[in-house]
Amino acid sequence: MRIISGTFRGRRFQLPKGLMARPTTDFAKEGLFNLLNNRIDFEGLRVLDLFAGTGSIGVEFLSRGASQVTCVEQYPLHVKFIRSVIQKLEAGNMTVIQGDVFDFIKHSSGTFDLIFTDAPYADERLSSLPDLIFQSTLLAEDGWLVTEHSKKTNFSNHPNFIDQRAYGSVNFSFFQKNTSK
Repeated sequence: MRIISGTFRGRRFQLPKGLMARPTTDFAKEGLFNLLNNRIDFEGLRVLDLFAGTGSIGVEFLSRGASQVTCVEQYPLHVKFIRSVIQKLEAGNMTVIQGDVFDFIKHSSGTFDLIFTDAPYADERLSSLPDLIFQSTLLAEDGWLVTEHSKKTNFSNHPNFIDQRAYGSVNFSFFQKNTSK
């Protein structure tokens, strides 16, 4: 895992064997952050990384100036790896919660400026994530939701959908609250 830009730019972390994650490629991650950089000020951003996997996306936000990053990940090996990265970076403003993302969405009361989701592409609940997040209090009023998914998933008919970008086989859909309702 490589950090692309910011304070921790160039730092690399060896992924442990047995991870069940599908890490976002450097090509896709670079494209995502270039696009976000033109739309969002990372400084002071409160970020929620759901299905955090390796924590790569959360660390990238932190490296670029996010004030708080919360990762939610179900698998113990992944959580252990993310915690080791947090410790090596001495990143006190990044936390990882071990648990089911769908339970977290239902029961959490925090508010975030940007929520990133990267559910397993085959998870049948993937298409329900935007609705669940917009029905919760997790996303700040002017916040962004970014969902990573395969080309098989299409969110363009969602009322809060803004844009979709593809970087190889990785797709990102962008959402914001529709205030015209």
